[in-house]
Amino acid sequence: MGPFTGLPSPDAPDINAGAKAYFEQVNRNGGINGRKITLFTLDDRFTADGFKAALPQALERKPVALLSPIGSAALSAVVRENLLDNANLVVINAVPGADVLRKPGHAKLFHVRASDRDQYARMLEHGRTLGVSTVHVLHQDLPIGVQGLAAIKELAPGFGYKSIEGSQAQHNDDSLAAAAKATQAAAPQSVIVIGSPRFMADAVKQLREAGYSRSILALSYLSAPLLVKAAGEAAARGVGIAQTFPNPNGRGLPLQAEFQATMARYAPEAKPYTAFQLEGYLSARLLVEALRRAKGSSPEALADALHSAGELDFGGFRLNYSKGNTGTQWVDMSVVDATGKLRY
Repeated sequence: MGPFTGLPSPDAPDINAGAKAYFEQVNRNGGINGRKITLFTLDDRFTADGFKAALPQALERKPVALLSPIGSAALSAVVRENLLDNANLVVINAVPGADVLRKPGHAKLFHVRASDRDQYARMLEHGRTLGVSTVHVLHQDLPIGVQGLAAIKELAPGFGYKSIEGSQAQHNDDSLAAAAKATQAAAPQSVIVIGSPRFMADAVKQLREAGYSRSILALSYLSAPLLVKAAGEAAARGVGIAQTFPNPNGRGLPLQAEFQATMARYAPEAKPYTAFQLEGYLSARLLVEALRRAKGSSPEALADALHSAGELDFGGFRLNYSKGNTGTQWVDMSVVDATGKLRY
């Protein structure tokens, strides 16, 4: 369940493609104890109201899990309004990795990706490595943006930054242009943009048009193709994007080879591969592992299986839920090169 329409980026379709490919592989090899996995999709149109309307429709079909729902507004509403309390399922992964979904989070929600806070820490560490001492945050007027600025301000002293300034913008040209000009006037050595994928892409475009030529960093939800499409190759070049999963087109880990082999066989049209496809694939692998280990398919049985599993090694990418519902803090940085492609 996710924004298959309403969000001008392929996040939900890509996550779905990766999960579907893995489930097809499992089904072709006998399923789980002879039972086949059925994956169905519902469109929430990237709104909290759309998600709340779609959730009862999903529950009517008695699923065992909800896989990688997307949207800070929708998921904040789910946690705030206790919509999972009476839902007979677990949620495997959630996008974004905002603190509101983790603290306190929910007993039925298991995170596969590192948190946004982990991404901010990695960005601040990356900046210090490059000698950056002043950072400005340009963020969207959504929970992910407001909470992101607060998290960065809280983390900054630990990395040697004295103060962090921020500019908030709505997702329209006038508001973004004004925020970009204010950011340029502040002359920071680095800017972190926070918001929906398209907001971050448009923020990069407006920053470059305002004359800002220094370092720009973005959350993992921004894909390089979307950035290049919105801002152009020249503006995109050099932008750093945090990554919460290994390079889906890389070769360093067994996971990458396993993922690529599954996609090549069950989703041959998907290449080149995206991080969101890998995220869907890993989320599906985690669910299958839980189903294989669990004594039944109730939320309690699946949760117990994950908590008692210890470290789960998926081809070099490790998840561990023995101490809670967050499996990893793994974050890497990538950079958009002159051709618009990511370099890890």
